[in-house]
Amino acid sequence: MSGALVLFSGGQDSATCLAWALKRFDRVETIGFDYRQRHRAELDARAVVLNGLRSMKDWDGKLGEDRVLDLGVLGEISDTALTKDVEIATTASGLPNTFVPGRNLLFLTFAAAIAYRRGLKHVVTGVCETDYSGYPDCRDDTIKALQVAINLGMESRLVLETPLMWIDKAQTWSLADQLGGPQLVELIRAETLTCYKGDTQTSNPWGRGCGACPACELRRSGFDRWRSNGDPGP
Repeated sequence: MSGALVLFSGGQDSATCLAWALKRFDRVETIGFDYRQRHRAELDARAVVLNGLRSMKDWDGKLGEDRVLDLGVLGEISDTALTKDVEIATTASGLPNTFVPGRNLLFLTFAAAIAYRRGLKHVVTGVCETDYSGYPDCRDDTIKALQVAINLGMESRLVLETPLMWIDKAQTWSLADQLGGPQLVELIRAETLTCYKGDTQTSNPWGRGCGACPACELRRSGFDRWRSNGDPGP
């Protein structure tokens, strides 16, 4: 088994992870998920970013099949600010109401099943617990435990890769610069969408987005710190 399957949403983090995988593996496939997310416009960004990556370096020959799975049932059972038109707020549990319970667990399990069938050993995801919204399914312990469960249940040796786990958003911008230079940075800045509200019309120095939701705030803060401080990256 060789190669990688990248969970690619159309956002900044997953686009950076995709470039990271293209730098390391000769065969890379991508997968996205439609769970009726409020910011479904991110799915439209996927094709644009993929086409942009194919024009860079020798990555065109490495990029393989792309697929989007319909997980509408997740949206049906979720009552969150990412699946309903409600204000973003902190819940009584202390978690933001943008947390979709089980989302990353389901995503990675479906991705692992496809990677198993496709003969891809590495499953790459952009989860991070350094600069994030506090989601428990983004934590390193969660990913390690899930990897154990997946490999036991599939009698396999799949590796769940998390290249962004221990870096902040400024370092994520820096990593993109290291991987693909200004061309990749501009592709991510201009074409990816991270905004929880799916705002594609508002243009900012750091990219498209409402500028007020937690995802936009993290992206803006990281971009500003990277540009102003010359962050050396990971």
